[in-house]
Amino acid sequence: MERYYFDHNATTPVAPAVIDAMLPVLRDGFGNASSIHQPGQQAKQALERARRQTANFLGCSPKEIVFTSGGTESDNLAVLGIVRPGQHVVTTAIEHPAVLAACRNLDATYLVPDARGLISPDDLRAAIRPATALVSIMHANNELGVVQDIEALAAIAHDGGAVFHSDGVQAAGKVPVNLKAIDLYSISGHKLNAPKGIGALYVRQGIELYPRQFGGRHEQGRRGGTENVPGAAALGAACELVRDCDGLAAMTARLEKGILDRVPQAVVNGAAAPRVPNTTNIRFAGIEGEAMVIALDLRGFAVSSGAACSSGAVEPSHVLMAIGLTREEAKASIRFSLGLGNTVEQVDALIEAVAASAAHLRRLSPVYA
Repeated sequence: MERYYFDHNATTPVAPAVIDAMLPVLRDGFGNASSIHQPGQQAKQALERARRQTANFLGCSPKEIVFTSGGTESDNLAVLGIVRPGQHVVTTAIEHPAVLAACRNLDATYLVPDARGLISPDDLRAAIRPATALVSIMHANNELGVVQDIEALAAIAHDGGAVFHSDGVQAAGKVPVNLKAIDLYSISGHKLNAPKGIGALYVRQGIELYPRQFGGRHEQGRRGGTENVPGAAALGAACELVRDCDGLAAMTARLEKGILDRVPQAVVNGAAAPRVPNTTNIRFAGIEGEAMVIALDLRGFAVSSGAACSSGAVEPSHVLMAIGLTREEAKASIRFSLGLGNTVEQVDALIEAVAASAAHLRRLSPVYA
């Protein structure tokens, strides 16, 4: 059976060009990048080349890039590296758990989005206090694909005297970002066709960031631990991949329209908001999302009923609940996320599989009439 992957927001396959860039470093660049001998300096050169590639991708200085183990560490470092005891943070109810968990023991205000998934600038302005040290609002939501106007939100944060962080894990490479308006920005390699275990945090020059991982003076004293040079090389190569966002947008629109045309009572969550070009989140009345995921998997298609970090949980998505969906609607929602390797033919086959699976599951459903 042919298998097709439509869950790129959970993770992406490692691109061949990225493997080609990583293998020589794994094989020959084994030195410690902090060592002054030739093997160490060879590793240092590979590390700094990756830093330049990542900086070029984001449009910043290489000195503003801190390599991390991934998006979770980048988010944790951004939040806990800024907010000190007695200070306040403003974030949102639709953030990734990496931000929500980091804020759990802080004095935090959680902004609730509107039904489209968008954060109100007025709500942010009203939430900022004299003690607010940080505002953390994601660029693109991992479940809905909804894109926030982070430049406008950052300006409000700065007017209130706060540092602004954005989780860019689902936005990087899909939508433009102007880092001149942002103080901290997180990315993750495995969402960019690099391996798991590597990410980066952009830290604008002049921002004082307290380390959360202690050891040596690596990453300009901001993240202790011997650097993952092969991972950094892979991330750098991934940052140079050519991404056809227009093609992704066209295929996502084709998928969305095909499903809505073929499946009655299917609704796109967040349809009225700007979204990244590769993501659509659709709810199907009378169908359990997990049942749809399994039905499609049996037909050879990988999709998701929510963020991968939450899969297996009994509770419905906190993101979908935050935009006003009922528990039943949230649990009836499926995320389709496209990426490198998907084709129009695969999209058309997925439309047929969704239509057939929905019809079958509704025949079995005790609540669908």
